[in-house]
Amino acid sequence: MNKFITLLSCILLVSCADSSVMQPFDKSQKPAEVTIKGYSKPDIIQLRLNGTPVSINGNTSYTNTIETQLNFVLDEGETDRLAIYNNETGAEVAHYNITYDNINDYKTLNFFNLPGIFLQASAVKPQVNLGKVGFEFIFPNLGEYSGSTLSGVKGVLKRENGVVLAEFENIGKRSFTEVKIYNYFSNTAPVYLELYKSGTSTPYTGSEVIKVKIKQDIGANLIVLQEKMENGALTVKGEIDVADYL
Repeated sequence: MNKFITLLSCILLVSCADSSVMQPFDKSQKPAEVTIKGYSKPDIIQLRLNGTPVSINGNTSYTNTIETQLNFVLDEGETDRLAIYNNETGAEVAHYNITYDNINDYKTLNFFNLPGIFLQASAVKPQVNLGKVGFEFIFPNLGEYSGSTLSGVKGVLKRENGVVLAEFENIGKRSFTEVKIYNYFSNTAPVYLELYKSGTSTPYTGSEVIKVKIKQDIGANLIVLQEKMENGALTVKGEIDVADYL
């Protein structure tokens, strides 16, 4: 009887040991789906996922409108790298580190790769009736040179004589404002955007009001504001109109 109990104990021990050895170690996984809506002109670009070129309609380099959907598997604790490269020079334009935990931040990637700027935002050309002018603004590098920690600024659009055309309560970094529309009045006269801290009449940086000279085109204008340094002084430009590319 004692021999039988001893033998049974040995069998149970071996069985438990084998069970723990045979258990596979599976990392947690989840499917990833990333929708890409981009635009690049004049540069030809290439998307790479973990170093492998992404094929879109059989092409691994692309220009103008760029739309596709990526489907892959994310492993917990690991990073998948999606990068955008200039196809001619090989220079990296932008990259995104996608993980098991942050995938919800990358469900949709919007971008415009234009001369002098890479803009991570979506844009839709608004409907503006004949004889009208519409403006939208975005300020992606707000604070880069001014040191401002603001997430947005107030913009007051004026004629050269000081007449107010439109006000934009919050021009932010990540998305265009709502369109503001007024009657077209000149094909030569510029307009000026004055920039303040939101909800105030205080300059958003420094003591002097920053005025951005902007060319108005009849119809829609989607203007990208950019902080720059010129001769050691801060200035803000509004020379890029995304509507030209839509």
